Order: sequence, then structure tokens, then C-alpha cells
Amino acid sequence: MDGETDDEVRQAIAGELQLMDPRVRASRELAGRLLDPEFTEVGGSGRRWTYETMLAELAGHEGSSADGPRYEPSEISGVRLAPGLVHLTSETRLGERRTRHSSIWRKGDGDAGWRMYYHQATRVPPGVE
Repeated sequence: MDGETDDEVRQAIAGELQLMDPRVRASRELAGRLLDPEFTEVGGSGRRWTYETMLAELAGHEGSSADGPRYEPSEISGVRLAPGLVHLTSETRLGERRTRHSSIWRKGDGDAGWRMYYHQATRVPPGVE
């Protein structure tokens, strides 16, 4: 990877980690800065989320409370798909639940910075490597 690629991947990973922070998840304003206005997610439950539905409900999800379970990320890696477009994969634990994640981050215009454009989560059943 070249320096520009490394930097873009690092910035996308930083955004991903911020979205796992309970303080960010509990704040519509902070989370809204990290989600692209065209954001879409297919959650582990199979539910489809949009920018508006995610921001309306994120504060009530597990992992959004300072005194509750927290996301424990591992194996985060990324690849630059094109300038301003990065694909990340990772695994998280939230309590006993293990989940694999795939997200696409894109750089917004001006001061918008890096925002999550797409996210998919798949729950990993107990006993699966």
C-alpha cells in the first residue's frame, strides 16, 4: 500500500471505532456526522436500516450505554477500493454475541470527512470458527 492508501484506510478504521463508542452511539449528532446521508445497513437480524431509521433508534441499541456492554472489535482490516472509498471488515463481541462486519466508507465533500456508506453485520453462531 502507498501512503495515501494507508491514510485512507486508517481514517475509515478510526470512524468505525468511533461508531462503536457508546458516547457516539447515544448521540444523534455525533453518529450523524459518521453516517453518510445515503447510508444503508443490513443488520444481523436481517432488518434494513437507512440514515434516518438508524439515527432515530441507535441510542436505544445495545452498546449505546456507558454502563452497559461495549463492542469489543478485533481483526479490523481495510482495502482502498478507489480514491475516497474504503472497504472494512472486522469482528466484534458484544457480551456473548459475536458478529462479523463489512462496511464501506466514503469521503464526503469539503469538511464532511469519512462517513459510513454501507454496513452489513452477520451474527456468528456459537461453535463457528
